[in-house]
Amino acid sequence: MTLKNSIAIGMSLPHRSPDPIGMTAVRRVAERAEALGFSDLWVTENTLDHVFSFDPAVILTYAAAVTTRIRVGVSVSVLPLHNPSHVAHQIATLDYVSNGRAILGVGLGRKQHYVEFQVPMEHRVRRFREGIEIIKALWTQPKVDYCGGIYRLEAAEMVLKPVQRPHPPIWLGGDHPDAVRRAAALGDGWMGSGGSSIGGFKACVPILRAELEKLGRDPDAFPVSKRVFISVHERPEIARAELDDWFVTVYRNPDGADACGIHGTPEQVRERLEALVSAGANHLLVNPVARYVEQVEALAQVVGLA
Repeated sequence: MTLKNSIAIGMSLPHRSPDPIGMTAVRRVAERAEALGFSDLWVTENTLDHVFSFDPAVILTYAAAVTTRIRVGVSVSVLPLHNPSHVAHQIATLDYVSNGRAILGVGLGRKQHYVEFQVPMEHRVRRFREGIEIIKALWTQPKVDYCGGIYRLEAAEMVLKPVQRPHPPIWLGGDHPDAVRRAAALGDGWMGSGGSSIGGFKACVPILRAELEKLGRDPDAFPVSKRVFISVHERPEIARAELDDWFVTVYRNPDGADACGIHGTPEQVRERLEALVSAGANHLLVNPVARYVEQVEALAQVVGLA
């Protein structure tokens, strides 16, 4: 059985790179990913960054405009850095213009994000939880009254509503056990980050499934995903070098290519992706780090889409 018959496969748009990314590459990846049958297109949020990166809402809106069926998502937006009313309106607009294809991924982020944006780290989990509650309320209610420890709304109206009902799916990120449990309680899916180890992902899945069962939610119906930074090439040394360069330059993690990423020949890459499925993934986000358009075609072959 091919991977495409057992799980959904998402594709990363070119959006974060040590070098500037041309819009021709973005468009071609979006169009080819849709034509080949990938399930969704994804980007990350990296505003103040040491490498080139696009704003997620803008680039996803562009991708939605040049496609018709493939879903578009951000994983993750660091929700406590934003006013949730702005996020609700932004993603509702993306869902509206894409005719119901938006996915919102949210996470807590890292300490550096709070320093950069002068947001207090205190009560960040409360801020995060209240933000999700406000977003859902603005998406589903004509007027919202909300009195939380962080946020307050009084008869707030957001007339533009998402196309999806009851609302676009909200996926949570984060690899700490508490973050995984929050995903089970608050989210519509969970995605392990690309910078986290594959071993860490495998350790998180049982925690997630146990929490879903505890809450009376079906673990088999809950999206369990892993972003995988990836390079496939018939010459494995080229794939290894590309991924090494990525992790050293972007993540400043010289060990990341082996601990977190997947590289090698098509057969080697397929085998390692299948191991993630065996560990509990029912969705994979493959994230090429170079040769973007070429890699879409190569990965479609690897997972059985082409």
